[in-house]
Amino acid sequence: SYCHRLQHDMYFLTSTSRLNEQVVDKIVLQLNRVYPQILTNEEAEKFRNPKASLHTRLSDLLKHLQKKGDRHCQEFYRALQINDEQLFNDLPSRKVLKTPDPTEIDTDKEQYMLNDRGPVFFFACFSMAAGLALFWYCCNSETQVIGRARRILGFSPIIIGRHVRNICMLYLEDMSRN
Repeated sequence: SYCHRLQHDMYFLTSTSRLNEQVVDKIVLQLNRVYPQILTNEEAEKFRNPKASLHTRLSDLLKHLQKKGDRHCQEFYRALQINDEQLFNDLPSRKVLKTPDPTEIDTDKEQYMLNDRGPVFFFACFSMAAGLALFWYCCNSETQVIGRARRILGFSPIIIGRHVRNICMLYLEDMSRN
């Protein structure tokens, strides 16, 4: 709930130089003017009193909002986000919310894991696929390119092993006899 989050963030917010006086005044005014009205006029004047120290006013405001309920704490977080986005993103409760679920797949890590083999692996797979496509094309009985395929496969020791080349040549010779 927002009340628990605010209790968790209270020390962070009240520590020195996190929130300046202008931002606290803007938050108090927004909580006073927003619908539904979170702070009454008297409460807003109390929390904007320049005679009290900023630390005291802020601590009293946060305690007051926690007593009022979850909706009031939520409106405080909304006002903080509007008036000081950087501080809102640095809150400890936000960092806890941003931690990834251990069962969730990290897409950046997964993308890296899929691409970590490099260009040699890609070319090997592409060559294998191209060789199989050529072999399939040559083995099709409707095509008359067996002579050309034999010439291509004659240079195949550069691309594929001799054993594979011999099997392909035997298969092509067998296909030409039929």
